[in-house]
Amino acid sequence: MDYRIDFERLEWEIPFEGVRHKFLDQNGTRLRLVEYSENMPPHWCERGHVGILLEGRMEIEYVSETVLYKKGDGVHIPSGEEHRHRAVILSEIALCLFVENINNKVVTLNED
Repeated sequence: MDYRIDFERLEWEIPFEGVRHKFLDQNGTRLRLVEYSENMPPHWCERGHVGILLEGRMEIEYVSETVLYKKGDGVHIPSGEEHRHRAVILSEIALCLFVENINNKVVTLNED
């Protein structure tokens, strides 16, 4: 078993405009390096996220509040509609590292 993940060797993928990511799936868990840019379209997400903001600044709007995140801040968002959220990138990019359950729901694109 290889205990080290060499992100330099993983290819960037672009799941949709303004977002690119690299990831490794193992035993039902995904370790995902995500780069968000300012031109990411507004969208609601119901996927859970646990991770850290490595670079940049962003606001995440939740149902009942908006929270500002900066470099070094941790993120812990449970999965589900009641925890839906959408981010606005406040710097050129925001780089995050997430540990995710592979079976979580996917992103829902809309501008509401």
